[in-house]
Amino acid sequence: MPGAWESGLVGGSGWGAARELPAKGQVVGVVLVESLVETTLASVSQSRLGSPPPLRGGSFTEPQRGQEKLGQAALSSRGQEDSPRLGRQGASMLGLPGPRPPPAGILLALPFLPLLLLLPAAPAPHRASYKPVIVVHGLFDSSYSFRHLLDYINETHPGTVVTVLDLFDGRESLRPLWEQVQGFREAVAPIMAKAPQGVHLICYSQGGLVCRALLSVMDEHNVDSFISLSSPQMGQYGDTDYLKWLFPTSMRSNLYRVCYSPWGQEFSICNYWHDPHHDDLYLNASSFLALINGERDHPNATAWRKNFLRVGRLVLIGGPDDGVITPWQSSFFGFYDANETVLEMEEQLVYLRDSFGLKTLFARGAIVRCPMAGIAHTAWHSNHTLYETCIEPWLS
Repeated sequence: MPGAWESGLVGGSGWGAARELPAKGQVVGVVLVESLVETTLASVSQSRLGSPPPLRGGSFTEPQRGQEKLGQAALSSRGQEDSPRLGRQGASMLGLPGPRPPPAGILLALPFLPLLLLLPAAPAPHRASYKPVIVVHGLFDSSYSFRHLLDYINETHPGTVVTVLDLFDGRESLRPLWEQVQGFREAVAPIMAKAPQGVHLICYSQGGLVCRALLSVMDEHNVDSFISLSSPQMGQYGDTDYLKWLFPTSMRSNLYRVCYSPWGQEFSICNYWHDPHHDDLYLNASSFLALINGERDHPNATAWRKNFLRVGRLVLIGGPDDGVITPWQSSFFGFYDANETVLEMEEQLVYLRDSFGLKTLFARGAIVRCPMAGIAHTAWHSNHTLYETCIEPWLS
């Protein structure tokens, strides 16, 4: 809640609401004067009507049976209590106390009211306000997988609005990535619209590619930190359990025959399959990764690059013990050459050509790399040390 100086109101209701602020040094005095006056009125009212019911959780408890009618009778008779016809005897007959003078403490405080106007204004209490966090899951995942991450954020940044998007769960995560991008775009747009100060994205595994595409195609996104959590940003080229389950008769050496066909591009994993031994086929057939990397010309390349550079910070997280992302350096935009030697980000053509803004982002100091050993692929979003080291510092 903003303080009085920020909201433009003194108090929330009654005398102090919906009027211009007085001089800065008079604010506390005005509030205290109004408070004393209201306290006096309340004291007189309580001396007639008795004490109000106790407060619980910021609201009045319900009256006991029979008290509601008594309260209504008392309120309806307030205009009659001082009537000569009713008097003390009439009030006594109704079971109500007669009129009493204000408490002595109030009377003693009245001469000092002018001095209260001279008291300096107290500073408004500071309350941290954190940007909303949007979480996008990976292949065969669901929102339930991120319950630990949700707890960590609530512990370190209480009050943060965290949305774990429950879209394309389980086998639905195999649907073409452009279809998923459209679905996630429709889900994140209203969240961004309600957060003019910006949002953070935490995107895991395949979800990191979905999020990078979102940054490219959304003209007015307001992402402050894009946290890519063990995501194959430069593609995937490895015999993983996922791959064997999906294509049991194929190996990485011949999967290009499936993935680089129109039929294969209907599977999300083929949208970022990157065979370093068949680069020409990759560039011509890839309907997703080659486009968001700017490796193939298309009419939206300039606009997508401009949109991507709206991001405040890119945080890249991964490690050598991941066991799924192959090579693991793909999490940091590194990848194999034709000899399967890993070239780091700064040696990649997409960086050297600055085809989608990666070099520009690095030049302005907006890329953070956070490698961590000893973490398996399915444990990135539940490892507390990883959260404290690589995620929490960037959730402003």
